[in-house]
Amino acid sequence: MSKVYFSKEISSSKILDMYKIFEDKISGNVAVKVHSGEAGNQNYLHPEFFKPVIDYVNGTVVECNTAYAGERNTAAKHIKLLKNHGWSEFFKVDLMDQYGPDEVLKVKNGLQLDENYVGRNLMNYDSMVVLSHFKGHPMGGFGGAIKQLSIGCASAAGKAYIHSAGQSLNVDEFWGLNTPQDKFLEAMADAASTIVNHFDGKMVFINVMANLSVDCDCCAKAEDPCMKDIGVLVSDDPLAIDQACVDLIYSSSDKGRNHFVERIETRNGLHTLDAAEKMKVGSRDYQLIEL
Repeated sequence: MSKVYFSKEISSSKILDMYKIFEDKISGNVAVKVHSGEAGNQNYLHPEFFKPVIDYVNGTVVECNTAYAGERNTAAKHIKLLKNHGWSEFFKVDLMDQYGPDEVLKVKNGLQLDENYVGRNLMNYDSMVVLSHFKGHPMGGFGGAIKQLSIGCASAAGKAYIHSAGQSLNVDEFWGLNTPQDKFLEAMADAASTIVNHFDGKMVFINVMANLSVDCDCCAKAEDPCMKDIGVLVSDDPLAIDQACVDLIYSSSDKGRNHFVERIETRNGLHTLDAAEKMKVGSRDYQLIEL
């Protein structure tokens, strides 16, 4: 049973304290996966909020380009946005797929994919801290640690490959392929498994349940949060931490709970957890330890 630590306090200092529970997992050249936030999005978590923990691990903030139109779908635009949003002001920043070719990771016994295409600079890091803003998502139902490992670490072409469940690497083509939803969700689990296998236990996951919108930070015009903030969770298990976040949503008495749950269920988002369990991304059995 995996351990997931939880605190209702949402602060930079609390995140650093909670990270230290698992700090022996992290060493060497450290990648810190964040969501840079689409231009115009009002809900993403800003670099100042994460600064203490990123400074503490002496990490490099890593991101990859998107596969949809916006301010992050080319290296030039994404680098500009990383500067405008303050990430490169405070930290070393690495746009991992800025230069090709992509690194191709083999998927072991995948549900949909045989390969996962990631930003090639992923190979430069010895360990990874994954800082996730847990929230809803217009395609996946919700986004947390698993999404950061899969879509987040994939190159632009790799994102197309996941969304199309292995049908296409073309960012201009995959949207028209009408990939069945469950196949997309299973492809995310496949991709996440390759990152977990690559780092082989040298990972720590922090999910922040704040600004709880049904929309992702990738949306330039996101819906405002529908629920009150819940807290911060930390674990060394990406599936356990996402399962714990989903359980906290479902057990909430907040008036916006039903709206959030509707977003998850209309996208069959819980299937991501089923698929991730099959792919041995982690465990759905966890012990929630409140701090």
